[in-house]
Amino acid sequence: MGSNPIGPAKINVFSTRCTNLKLTEQTRSISRENGLRDRNWVVIDASERALGRVASRAASLLTGKTRPDYTPNQDTGDFVVIINAAKVRLTGSKSQSKLYHRHTEWPGGIRTTSAGKMLEARPERLLEIAVKGMLPKNRLGHQIFNKLKVYRGAEHPHAAQKPKSVSV
Repeated sequence: MGSNPIGPAKINVFSTRCTNLKLTEQTRSISRENGLRDRNWVVIDASERALGRVASRAASLLTGKTRPDYTPNQDTGDFVVIINAAKVRLTGSKSQSKLYHRHTEWPGGIRTTSAGKMLEARPERLLEIAVKGMLPKNRLGHQIFNKLKVYRGAEHPHAAQKPKSVSV
């Protein structure tokens, strides 16, 4: 027997022979300490980029899906800094037709804002909502979301972490 506790795997090929495959190593999962140690800081420049493309790139970096040691139940992704959020682009007629709703928690307190008004008033919030919608809806998703930093202009206070620039 090989290292597989069930025995060697057999695959029938459409020819006359049968190939025995041996599993030489068990699958390995990454430990939490190794995942935390290898996290990096990256910068995404959102100027003149589409909102969804910036958000999807940030979400994949935050969750760690671009890494070879990706584990879905652990937070092994990178820290993401998005700059120039005020210069992000909304394609088509989304600036008037796309609506965001929030509630004041008072009776009849629903408030509706268009994407264009939100882009003028709080562009950071627009990107945060887009990225948050692409993350898991559980405790791990909230933990991952805390690694996202969004800034309106080109300056950010994370120069000490030496972030690498990433293209969208």
